[in-house]
Amino acid sequence: MKGGSSAWIHEEFPELVDFAWQDGYGAFTVSKSAVPDVSAYIEHQREHHRTRTYQGEFRALLERHGIEYDERYLWD
Repeated sequence: MKGGSSAWIHEEFPELVDFAWQDGYGAFTVSKSAVPDVSAYIEHQREHHRTRTYQGEFRALLERHGIEYDERYLWD
Protein backbone atom coordinates (compact mmCIF):
# COMPACT_ATOMS: atom_id res chain seq x y z
CA MET A 1 0.00 0.00 0.00
CA LYS A 2 2.74 2.46 0.94
CA GLY A 3 4.78 1.69 -2.18
CA GLY A 4 1.88 2.08 -4.57
CA SER A 5 0.62 5.28 -2.99
CA SER A 6 4.15 6.75 -2.89
CA ALA A 7 4.59 6.06 -6.60
CA TRP A 8 1.21 7.69 -7.34
CA ILE A 9 2.03 10.77 -5.26
CA HIS A 10 5.41 11.21 -6.98
CA GLU A 11 3.82 10.79 -10.44
CA GLU A 12 0.88 13.10 -9.79
CA PHE A 13 2.70 15.68 -7.66
CA PRO A 14 6.32 15.91 -8.87
CA GLU A 15 6.87 18.95 -6.62
CA LEU A 16 6.59 16.61 -3.62
CA VAL A 17 9.96 15.03 -4.38
CA ASP A 18 10.76 14.75 -0.65
CA PHE A 19 7.49 12.97 0.21
CA ALA A 20 7.94 9.77 2.22
CA TRP A 21 5.74 7.75 4.54
CA GLN A 22 6.75 7.43 8.18
CA ASP A 23 8.04 4.03 9.28
CA GLY A 24 4.82 2.96 10.98
CA TYR A 25 1.31 3.23 9.63
CA GLY A 26 -2.19 1.88 9.97
CA ALA A 27 -4.90 1.64 7.35
CA PHE A 28 -8.58 1.92 8.14
CA THR A 29 -11.71 2.33 6.08
CA VAL A 30 -14.42 4.83 6.88
CA SER A 31 -17.99 5.14 5.70
CA LYS A 32 -18.87 7.87 3.22
CA SER A 33 -20.81 9.66 5.94
CA ALA A 34 -17.60 9.95 8.02
CA VAL A 35 -15.53 11.57 5.25
CA PRO A 36 -16.18 15.16 6.45
CA ASP A 37 -15.01 14.26 9.98
CA VAL A 38 -11.91 12.48 8.66
CA SER A 39 -11.11 15.43 6.39
CA ALA A 40 -11.42 17.85 9.31
CA TYR A 41 -9.18 15.63 11.42
CA ILE A 42 -6.50 15.55 8.72
CA GLU A 43 -6.72 19.31 8.28
CA HIS A 44 -6.03 19.84 12.00
CA GLN A 45 -3.70 16.88 12.53
CA ARG A 46 -0.51 18.90 13.04
CA GLU A 47 -2.15 20.99 15.76
CA HIS A 48 -3.74 17.91 17.34
CA HIS A 49 -0.42 16.07 17.57
CA ARG A 50 1.10 18.87 19.63
CA THR A 51 -0.86 17.56 22.61
CA ARG A 52 -1.13 13.85 21.82
CA THR A 53 1.49 11.58 20.32
CA TYR A 54 0.84 9.49 17.25
CA GLN A 55 1.51 6.37 19.34
CA GLY A 56 -0.99 7.36 22.02
CA GLU A 57 -3.63 8.20 19.49
CA PHE A 58 -3.10 5.00 17.49
CA ARG A 59 -3.24 2.86 20.62
CA ALA A 60 -6.48 4.59 21.73
CA LEU A 61 -8.02 4.04 18.29
CA LEU A 62 -7.25 0.33 18.40
CA GLU A 63 -8.65 0.02 21.91
CA ARG A 64 -11.78 2.08 21.17
CA HIS A 65 -12.65 -0.29 18.32
CA GLY A 66 -11.78 -3.49 20.17
CA ILE A 67 -8.82 -4.34 17.94
CA GLU A 68 -6.36 -6.67 19.65
CA TYR A 69 -2.69 -5.81 19.19
CA ASP A 70 0.73 -6.74 20.45
CA GLU A 71 2.77 -3.72 21.50
CA ARG A 72 5.95 -5.44 20.24
CA TYR A 73 4.75 -5.12 16.65
CA LEU A 74 3.56 -1.51 16.79
CA TRP A 75 6.78 0.42 17.25
CA ASP A 76 10.45 0.03 16.36
